[in-house]
Amino acid sequence: MPPTPINNRIADLVPEVTAWRHDFHAHPEILYDVERTAGRVAELLRSFGVDEVATGLGRTGVVGIIRGNRPGRTIGLRADMDALPMTEETGLPYASTVPGRMHACGHDGHTAMLLGAAKYLAETRDFAGTVALIFQPAEEGGAGGLAMAKDGLFERWPIEKVYALHNMPGVEEGRVQTTPGAIMASADFFEITITGKGGHAAWPHNCADPIVAAGQMLSTMQAIVARNADPLKAAVISVTQIAGGTANNVIPDSVRMGGTIRTLDKATHAMVTRRVGEVVEGIAAALGVKAEVSIHAITGVVVNDPKEVELCASVAAGLFGADKVETDMTPLMGGDDFSYMSDLKPACYVFMGNGDSAALHTTGYNFNDNIIPLGISYWVRLAQSATV
Repeated sequence: MPPTPINNRIADLVPEVTAWRHDFHAHPEILYDVERTAGRVAELLRSFGVDEVATGLGRTGVVGIIRGNRPGRTIGLRADMDALPMTEETGLPYASTVPGRMHACGHDGHTAMLLGAAKYLAETRDFAGTVALIFQPAEEGGAGGLAMAKDGLFERWPIEKVYALHNMPGVEEGRVQTTPGAIMASADFFEITITGKGGHAAWPHNCADPIVAAGQMLSTMQAIVARNADPLKAAVISVTQIAGGTANNVIPDSVRMGGTIRTLDKATHAMVTRRVGEVVEGIAAALGVKAEVSIHAITGVVVNDPKEVELCASVAAGLFGADKVETDMTPLMGGDDFSYMSDLKPACYVFMGNGDSAALHTTGYNFNDNIIPLGISYWVRLAQSATV
């Protein structure tokens, strides 16, 4: 199947959409505090003449509604708006103007591409049914997808199916990757506070050392994946923070540890989270310290519906060529709170190649403007195909 040339009207929109993207990039906002971004999104949607603009959903989310020129289904297209608490080091002319914040995951590009599709769809109305354009806050660890769902996203509008698109560095521009079933892992954040009895480092026998306990807990938690998890079921436990102590010759009273748990199925998730608690409590008891474990769910598993994968792959193949579409990608252990939408409705999450760029969540990352017309085209064709 040969690729389809970019629609002339979409090509004409690219400079404008790119300017929106650069503006979002220069003014990054994090978690739910995306008032400027959400305000600009709502302003643009109204200027396009969409049928309805709802703001404040899930605190700062925005939904735009566009009705087609004939009856059909209602579908949702989702983009994320928030940035990350990182310092940008790209040197770009439109680099972040906010110290300690940057768009290091491409959400500026995701938002801009969906806005470009919104403008085209509002102008042409050449599709059946209704398209709900979902602009979500707090994807980066804030569960904004859950907040929008709890705030009536699927009750207020009869959305039958929902879709998401994310860029992927290191994959050639425009190549689309997806898979049926689990495509991204659940993510839980954990914190462990270990309280012992501090004292002089020369007399450890008079202490209950939380540092030793933390070391034992760290190494033993790795055995949960190595010895408790089914080798064919993916799981990752990463301790990413250990804080404790103030001097080289003082055993501290307490240590704090933090990290993440990631799994691709519910049974493994239940086992791993249970075993983390058991390991921590057992080692604490053995070493004479006290420990408190707190585990917070950030995302569930993102699950793709096989029929929706087939539809999205067909759309991408028609646009970019069958050789640019993969439907058997290896699931990723990264997370995305689109899971809270895919739990409720048939869904498909796809990745689109960002070319040879720096990796996501790094200070040198930048969204590739070359894929803007490809992303707009994908959203438009999907709207025309999924609503019938």
